Amino acid sequence: QMQFVASGGGSVQPGGSLRLSCKSPGFSLEPYVMGFFRQAPGRREYEGVSCIGVDNDNRFYKNVVEGRFTIFRDDAKTTVTLQMNSLKSEDTGVYYCAPASNAWMHGRCDPQQQYWGQGTLVNVSA
Repeated sequence: QMQFVASGGGSVQPGGSLRLSCKSPGFSLEPYVMGFFRQAPGRREYEGVSCIGVDNDNRFYKNVVEGRFTIFRDDAKTTVTLQMNSLKSEDTGVYYCAPASNAWMHGRCDPQQQYWGQGTLVNVSA
C-alpha cells in the first residue's frame, strides 16, 4: 500500500528556515497532485498548507504562508519539497504529505488521508 512520508522537520527560531520532503518509497509522485498538510498543536483538524499540480502548473498556498513557503517537485518526480522560510511560531505543527483530493479541481488543497504516512514535527520557538 502506498504511503507518503514527510521528513525534514525540526526546531528552529522564528525567522529560520526548514525544508520538508515528501516521498513514497518505491513509487513515483508524478501522477499525483501533492500537498503538505499541518495539524497544529491541540487541534484535531488538518489544514492544507500548500499543494502542487501534476505538471507544476498550479500551486496553492494557504494565505498565511504565501511569499514565505515554496513547493516544488524534483526532476525525477520522486520527491515533493516544501521550502519554508521566515518561519513563525504559528507555523508550528506536525506536517504530513499526501495526494490532494478531487477538491483540487475546485481550487481547494485537501488531503486524501487514507495515504497518510509518517508526519514530521516543525517547532518554531524562540
